[in-house]
Amino acid sequence: MLLWQLFLSFLKIGFSSFGGGYAVIPMIQYESSRYGWLTDAQFQSTVSLAGMSPGPIATNSATLIGYETAGLTGAIVATTGIVLPSLVVVIIIAAFFYRIHSNRWVKSSFYGLRPIITGLIAYAAIHFGLSNHAEVVMSWTTLATLLIGVAAFWAIVKYKLHPLMVIAGSAVIGIVLF
Repeated sequence: MLLWQLFLSFLKIGFSSFGGGYAVIPMIQYESSRYGWLTDAQFQSTVSLAGMSPGPIATNSATLIGYETAGLTGAIVATTGIVLPSLVVVIIIAAFFYRIHSNRWVKSSFYGLRPIITGLIAYAAIHFGLSNHAEVVMSWTTLATLLIGVAAFWAIVKYKLHPLMVIAGSAVIGIVLF
């Protein structure tokens, strides 16, 4: 009965998990308190641990709650429940896309999306890189960050360095400078 509750609860959450992992935390908390799986303090600790762990917070929370309530089997059942809806949707979309991926309209659409995605990423980088004030404040940290970004871009484009090497090098430079 407990395993079935875990599976159905997390399946329901998986089907309604629009907005990302943090958006479903209240639903997970509601289900957890509804069935008495965890106390509020335990839930808070579980979500904190799930947020610090690599991977999606909703999946990590499901796994930890499943483990706390029913051991390894509970972890597997809860994780399966929360992941299954997304997996099914991705398989359906992939099957559909596989049938139309060579269509020239689809190819053209994806080529058209590339500059938009690039622009959105650039906007986010600029937006977060600048100060929160209306005027642009150019401090030495902002300038150094900008130079590291330009150097990283140049290293990837001009010298064809592997992105992991560029990330590691940028991290070392950031540690030394900041």
